[in-house]
Amino acid sequence: MVKVRENSPEDAADIDIHSWVQQLRVLPNDELLDVDEPQLVKACEFARACEQSQGDPETSWGEGNTSFLAGLHMAELLADMHLDGEAIIAAVLYRSVREAKATEQQVLELFGEDVISLINGVRRMAAITARSSQSQEQVFGRDSDEQAEKLRKLLVAIVDDVRIALIKLVERTCAIRAVKNADAERRKKVAREVSDIYAPLAHRLGIGQIKWELEDLSFRYLQPFDYKYIAKLLDEKRLDRESYIARVIELIRSKLGEEGIAADVSGRPKHIYSIWRKMKRKNVSFAEIYDIRAVRVLVNSERDCYGALGIVHSLWRHIPHEMDDYIANAKENGYRSLHTAVHGPENRVLEIQIRTHAMHDEAEYGVCSHWRYKKTDVNDGEAGYEQKIAWLRQVIEWQESDIGVAWDDQLPKGIEQDRIYVFTPDGHVVDLPPGATPVDFAFRIHTDVGLRCRGAKINGRIVPLNHTLSTADQVEIMTANRAYPSRDWLNSNLGYITTSKARNRLQHWFKLQDRDQNIADGRALLDHEFRRLALENFDFDALAKSLNLKGLDDLYAAVGVADLGVEKVIDAANRMLNRDKDVEPVVNIVGKVSDSHSGADVYIDGVGNLLSYIAQCCKPVPGERIAGYITLGRGVSIHRQDCSNLLRHIEDEPERVIAVDWAEEPSEKYSAVIEVEAFDRHGLLRDITTLLDRERINVSAMQTFSNKKKHTVDMMLTVEVTDLQDLSRILARINQLPNIWSVRRKD
Repeated sequence: MVKVRENSPEDAADIDIHSWVQQLRVLPNDELLDVDEPQLVKACEFARACEQSQGDPETSWGEGNTSFLAGLHMAELLADMHLDGEAIIAAVLYRSVREAKATEQQVLELFGEDVISLINGVRRMAAITARSSQSQEQVFGRDSDEQAEKLRKLLVAIVDDVRIALIKLVERTCAIRAVKNADAERRKKVAREVSDIYAPLAHRLGIGQIKWELEDLSFRYLQPFDYKYIAKLLDEKRLDRESYIARVIELIRSKLGEEGIAADVSGRPKHIYSIWRKMKRKNVSFAEIYDIRAVRVLVNSERDCYGALGIVHSLWRHIPHEMDDYIANAKENGYRSLHTAVHGPENRVLEIQIRTHAMHDEAEYGVCSHWRYKKTDVNDGEAGYEQKIAWLRQVIEWQESDIGVAWDDQLPKGIEQDRIYVFTPDGHVVDLPPGATPVDFAFRIHTDVGLRCRGAKINGRIVPLNHTLSTADQVEIMTANRAYPSRDWLNSNLGYITTSKARNRLQHWFKLQDRDQNIADGRALLDHEFRRLALENFDFDALAKSLNLKGLDDLYAAVGVADLGVEKVIDAANRMLNRDKDVEPVVNIVGKVSDSHSGADVYIDGVGNLLSYIAQCCKPVPGERIAGYITLGRGVSIHRQDCSNLLRHIEDEPERVIAVDWAEEPSEKYSAVIEVEAFDRHGLLRDITTLLDRERINVSAMQTFSNKKKHTVDMMLTVEVTDLQDLSRILARINQLPNIWSVRRKD
């Protein structure tokens, strides 16, 4: 079919959309693309109507491109990749929505939630790239490369639908094609973004054709002299090179067939950027590049590999020292193949790669994939990122092989990101471990920023310093000139710090302070914590000895400089109390039943001391969702939640069905009464109970006393905890809630 990219804006109104859609659906193998034809026609007509209603056409990509034509260009590229109808419709409408010629609500009502979700995903990628573009232009050398790599990882981290990444890649492909008519500054800006971000992303996803085009066009605009130099050295047009490769492929295929070797033979002329990069990397001249024209032969067995190699060498004279046997001597990363260079027809140099189909699959998708054995800066600690890349590539492979895969059920549940990627206010990308907080971010930027940190804004909104950061957040740290860090940041119960760097820098700062001051600070910290736990007469001298410290001052100093955390001191105190039997256990709330399958004990949380047993009708096993039914005289029977008998009990006697769950092991629980004093506000009780539920703390009693005149409230909560450290953690968490001025264990 005639591609719309060959039309000019004046032709846009004359495009026969019905004819274009019908031709778009026909794939090279004469199969039809899976797309709702009336819906695609409707989307095209809607995009054209939005364009015409705006008067002068938008030409943001460069002269000769409207948002309507841009959408058709993108749709054609996605159709070549066999994407589904929703993705192609989203591509047709993307520029119209981005340029505010159509609203999200219009697209949602006309084309559905899936289409607008894809468009918004691509817009999010564009916004993140734009946010970082200003800082990229201000950074050079190695730092620039590191920023670009972090931005690529950030983009991968936010993608939960592979179609979003593909739509963005084809959008940038169309954009860099169009800027040939734009001014030099615009060409360089688009080319830099494509070169740094999107060409490597296409490479990692294994989308070769888009990757080659993005690399060549960005190279052409960023380094025009080198581009023209290589193009001139090639001394032949690209179409001529492709024609030459086609003749070589046909000859090799014919000779292999005569010898009874079944093979898939493919090839392509090497693109200009790849030639230039190899010349630079190997420091060789153009004449020493032997794979300007390359052919790949895939066979069924290793024996056929060597047979095919013999046939190739019988056809043409091989170049000395350019034969590599990576089958007998595999590369360190496991890559296996035969490589040889020969003087082919017309005495032109050819590189031939020969491998089995299994070797090819391993090289393309295994641990030694093509991108990995060419790239030297992949870190072993990036398992989540690499797993996400592997998933994206696998989905693309499924789609190309027509395996029925639901787009909304692609992301493996086990993939976890090893890093998160956040922005500084000026657009730099900073990587941190999952769970990092603004304090971690501040110390990652600079130690002085961390020490003077007094507050944080996430995406323009003030948040607590123990707020958990997410990928793509923009983080701004508020500092004070004469501020000092808080020792509370080192309390692991409060969740201010997760990185060792921030913790080490804080500990170092506190060590530099005066010893007398550290003793005073340590005493204040421990006195406050022990009063809160209602342990005011505790034997601190004995506690210091139990921690192998010489005396009380050493204990206070160690706490003051953060060599010894308050939580560790509480843990030591808890061990002393257990030896002295100073606390009384409450009723054990974990019941035990016998697992008839294995003979082992199984523990059920929520049945208390009641007799309980596994129901034989459904025989639930640990991990399955369960519920309990109180029988007459036989205790609690444990059923699966979908058991027909349990469902009947729920209908007939719902009051005798109780919530239970599996427990890892029996644990002794202790009762503690917590006293909370606060300024009354709407939702305070809800916030406290939600926190306790999240921490899996059972509340056995609760009382509240409100003072309407003073607008205050006193609460008494009876909770069940495992030890003092558990109680200390809960008290610290409750104390972080707004409006609470005091929380302590009642004597």
